Amino acid sequence: MSRKFKKGYFVRGQFVAEGSELDLQMKAELKGTDAASRTDLKNESNELQELGEQLMALRADLFTRLGLDEKLHDAIVEAKRITNFEGKRRQMQYVGKLMRKQDEAMITAIHAALDEQHNGSAHENLALHKAESWRDELIADDGRLAAWMKAYPATDSQQLRALVRQARKDAKPEKPGAFPRYGRAYREIFQLVRQHLLAEDGPLNGAAPAAEKDEDNEDDEA
Repeated sequence: MSRKFKKGYFVRGQFVAEGSELDLQMKAELKGTDAASRTDLKNESNELQELGEQLMALRADLFTRLGLDEKLHDAIVEAKRITNFEGKRRQMQYVGKLMRKQDEAMITAIHAALDEQHNGSAHENLALHKAESWRDELIADDGRLAAWMKAYPATDSQQLRALVRQARKDAKPEKPGAFPRYGRAYREIFQLVRQHLLAEDGPLNGAAPAAEKDEDNEDDEA
């Protein structure tokens, strides 16, 4: 039976087990390498194991999209199932070993998936900023309602008009010099606009176009 190596380090995307032939070759090459470089190699190995642990908390759709190899996929699923502390610790050591065998492209993909989970996708973030811009412009300018309806005709115009009127009333300071108030209507406009931006890109790609004059909008005033 071949000897099993449990400890090692990570070098340029390849796991090197301590005591293996490759380990002896690497140590021979590293004789002239300073301690700081060897520490960097060890730190890289530890970081990859921690990255594997973070996969356990990755959202199901992002986890599936990664397309992990069968061994790593099954190891992560099994680690999530185990409740015994020692059993989970041993399983995570195995996950760490498999992580050190992943190529650079997969490591990059894992980082990207974790970043998307923590910060949202680029599309979601863009919709967020556009929604904020549209909300503020709809409340500030009557002409923006016509522009929005042109871009997103599926919107319930009566609902949006009512929300805009209420948001304007809510924003009026109670006392001179006081800050404007942002009530429920203000938040609901944001949610309504954001849902449409995420659902589809309208003819204006969700961007807030230049203000348009519309003589028929006089009845929209608060």
